Amino acid sequence: MADFTAEVFQNEYLPEGATDTHAVVSVSCANAGKAGTSGEVAEVIIIDTSGSMDMPPAKIAAARRAAKVAIGEIVDGAWFAVLSGHSVAQMVYPTHPGMAKMSEITRAEALAKVGRLRSGGATAIGAWINAATELFEQTSGAQCHAILLTDGKIEGEDSLVLTHALRSAAGKFQCDCRGIGQDWVVEELREISTALLGTVDIVAKPEQLEADFEDMMRTAMSRGVGDVRLRVWTPQGSELLFVRQVAPAVEDITSRGVQISPLVREFPTGAWSDESRDFHVAVKVPVAPVGNERLAARVELVVNDQVLAKSLVKAVWSTDTDLTTRIDPAVAHYTGQAQLADAIRKGLAARSAGDERTATVLLGEAAKLAHQSGNENTTRLLAKVVDVVDADAGTVRLKQNVEKTDEMALDTRSTKTTRIRRTS
Repeated sequence: MADFTAEVFQNEYLPEGATDTHAVVSVSCANAGKAGTSGEVAEVIIIDTSGSMDMPPAKIAAARRAAKVAIGEIVDGAWFAVLSGHSVAQMVYPTHPGMAKMSEITRAEALAKVGRLRSGGATAIGAWINAATELFEQTSGAQCHAILLTDGKIEGEDSLVLTHALRSAAGKFQCDCRGIGQDWVVEELREISTALLGTVDIVAKPEQLEADFEDMMRTAMSRGVGDVRLRVWTPQGSELLFVRQVAPAVEDITSRGVQISPLVREFPTGAWSDESRDFHVAVKVPVAPVGNERLAARVELVVNDQVLAKSLVKAVWSTDTDLTTRIDPAVAHYTGQAQLADAIRKGLAARSAGDERTATVLLGEAAKLAHQSGNENTTRLLAKVVDVVDADAGTVRLKQNVEKTDEMALDTRSTKTTRIRRTS
């Protein structure tokens, strides 16, 4: 059994009349094992084989190589399948309906089939998601994961197809999405990765694809605990304002909450390996007299309805301003990281719309926040889009000749955060 621990960071003291309490719950998992340790595991690799993947041919060739690398990382005994995605979703392996069990024989057969992938047709990602969902539905109880690669935007299918496909797929599998080149749409893949508890990123050059696929599949195979849920109890009269994952990336998971009783909501967090994640929980509590202490929330980590870790969020009313005006460092840090991601996305949107004044202000604010928080990765990505004049003041100039892939990299990676530096 995996070992989960949870620790709360907050300033529990509220001034007289205040109602909102904020806390960061830091959760760690150890001894998770590998995928398949506690049950079956299923993998589907979805490769875009639309006509654009052959322009240039290096993309489809890289996709074949990357798919082979991913197949090589799938553990023996896992259910698996490979889909060719174009105007429809076509089975590459196995050639019969359903999924195959990974073995020395099936691995070799799949590698041979993937080596013959060819491109042609349109990009109908909703159909690909539907096909993957149908495959996973045949592996009841398995820990399910998919990799989806595309090089273009959706065409050849109604926009509602993807919406309906994601609604059907939610909760059935996780999906990591990758866009190769610069002709795909970040928001389309972000919509998929958000709905299916996965990641989204850009692979700017074909030669980078193999390493990325290898890393994704190794990560998936390291997740020995499936379907971990964050359970939040709030007392009668309180309101759960939001729940955000804030490390290793910012992700608002409030809308994913499932009401399991009048006072309890559960938030799916997907499968876990040996790792740590931080969550920002905000609760509005009824006002209490000065000196009163109230339990604002109980946060638990649940697997198969078994509580593996829990922590308490408290509220204490005080007139001591030395206590009530302190901002917990973890809450302040991750609030800034969420603001950083928001400023980047809005700034890039303004730039795309031709509003350079707004883009300059927002990306300047992003540069300031990245500098203050020590987020060096985001600082480097921003430097490819703006010239930073004064990081402390947030003064920047927009660069006029920016590679589209650099903008897309900043967009896709804007949610990745730096962890708070703990001091003893």
